[in-house]
Amino acid sequence: MYGLFRVRGPTQNVKKLTKIEAKINSRIGKAISDHDLISNGDRILVAVSGGKDSLTLLRMLKKIQSWAPVYFSIFAAHITTDFSCSGCVGHEHLTGVFNSIGVEYFFSHVDVLDQEGKTNCFWCSWNKRKALFELAEKNLCNKVAFGHHKDDIVETLLMNLLFKGEISSMNPSQKLFEGKLTLIRPLCYVDEKLIKSYARQAGIPFQSCQCPFGKNSKRKAVKDILSKIEQATPGTNVKTNVFNSVTRIRKDYIGAKAKAPKFDSNLLAAASPPPENN
Repeated sequence: MYGLFRVRGPTQNVKKLTKIEAKINSRIGKAISDHDLISNGDRILVAVSGGKDSLTLLRMLKKIQSWAPVYFSIFAAHITTDFSCSGCVGHEHLTGVFNSIGVEYFFSHVDVLDQEGKTNCFWCSWNKRKALFELAEKNLCNKVAFGHHKDDIVETLLMNLLFKGEISSMNPSQKLFEGKLTLIRPLCYVDEKLIKSYARQAGIPFQSCQCPFGKNSKRKAVKDILSKIEQATPGTNVKTNVFNSVTRIRKDYIGAKAKAPKFDSNLLAAASPPPENN
């Protein structure tokens, strides 16, 4: 199925892919095959922040739709809140983008500020995700697609290891509400640097909402650490090694026995996506 998602369909559509698009398409195709992300008849709601990750996902899924061996529908959704910054993407801009791509789209607004005009990362993410789920249910979508890439997954894995003392990250596919809705991450094998290259080529902005919570976040700290290690040890494929490590667990060299985690409200934050700043 992996090969079929990559090349099957009108030959002229495949030949129109640039080298960068072909690389991204190949990795998405493998993710779809490995994790059974897309099936015949799926109605997929793509969460779009307006930045490079979500728009790359939306554009590539639209291309893949034309030659995929199964039929699936794509919709775009953008959630706004009363917590904003100067970098937020407006409805008018995104409407033009959605129309140019040729996808049906939905907008929704949620309030996340308290009476003092304050909020936090968890509360904002939780409410935006709830709004996405409601849009999915209203429009009979059985899957919601997020633009999280390989770097996001690696950073989340290290964040949970360093700051929560557990080994966990974001799943490529996750069923919710007794299987009624499935979250998928088709970019899970795609490196952020490849997305940046595509964004430059396609004229996609690198940043949308410049969330102030992201400036001094734990995620940024981990991203900076990884960047420094890569600079100090060029050619070592640090992020790929971390990404692959969860499938290469050598139990003979792990002395601690696994324990059922105690309930912690902070664990709920792990179900929330990282701030979509880019």
